[in-house]
Amino acid sequence: MGAYLSAFRQTFPGKPKFDIDRDVPDLSGKVMIVTGATTGIGKEIAKGLLRRNAKVYITAKSHGKAEGAIADLEKASGKKPEYLILDLADLNSVKVAAEDFLSKETQIHVLFKNAGVQDAPIDWLTAQGYDLHIGTNVLGHFYFTHLLLPTLLSTAKSLPEGKTRVINTSSSTHLQGGLDYTTFRDGKERRKLSSRKLYGQSKFGTLVFGKELARRYGDQGIVSVAVNPGSIQSDIRRYTPRLQRWINQFSLHPTPYGAVTQLWAGTTLEGLDMNGKYGVPWAREGPPRKDAEDPEVGRKFWEWMDDQVKEFEVA
Repeated sequence: MGAYLSAFRQTFPGKPKFDIDRDVPDLSGKVMIVTGATTGIGKEIAKGLLRRNAKVYITAKSHGKAEGAIADLEKASGKKPEYLILDLADLNSVKVAAEDFLSKETQIHVLFKNAGVQDAPIDWLTAQGYDLHIGTNVLGHFYFTHLLLPTLLSTAKSLPEGKTRVINTSSSTHLQGGLDYTTFRDGKERRKLSSRKLYGQSKFGTLVFGKELARRYGDQGIVSVAVNPGSIQSDIRRYTPRLQRWINQFSLHPTPYGAVTQLWAGTTLEGLDMNGKYGVPWAREGPPRKDAEDPEVGRKFWEWMDDQVKEFEVA
């Protein structure tokens, strides 16, 4: 009951006290990646980083989407981001995007894992046949993080604070989660679940992954934080049924608010102490569902994801 009361408070947290332009520190010399930054929350994160002088790579599924977002961000911030072509629903694309980044940069200070899909049609699967929600929101990001991890670790060693960060985008819908491995690929068990339940499972998985990353690499300089960005006006809801969208509109906050907790966790001194914790609206720590913190749940899920990407390591 306490977790659901917390979720209600996260949905209606009032107005942010954390101001992006005022409270995000100068980021000159820092290299950041924001996945899914052509629209919505990701675009707001990228804008906030650029305004504070970071070198920002945004990801997009196509050159056209990237170029449109770059023009908008340059106009809004006065700075021009770089971009990577990345489709998280295709592990081959994930590998190419990571290789592209690593051919250009030797450091990465923060990885904002923002891209995602919500309430997608049940027939939609990833290129490798996974449920689109778990495949995009979790497995694709796991592989991307895996490929960038050596650079995150080496960057941490070069910094006075000895830390780099991975910001994992979860949601209060992780409360609907748990991990049913029989639903990760298509089949009768998956077809019994609604798209909303599959989305909630992926956000639970994101939280589990974020905490397991913290356990495995926190002592080597990785600060892994899972965050709930809040109930935000965003086109991620484009697949949500019309009635549900109508109901949701009464609890939605302006799009820029969605960047607040992410940027707080990803750029501030306070955020450096958030390894393995859960950030909630706006810019504060909150309680996750208890079983998401179970080390055995984290170990099993990590090992499953690791097994799924092994064949791409030798390809």
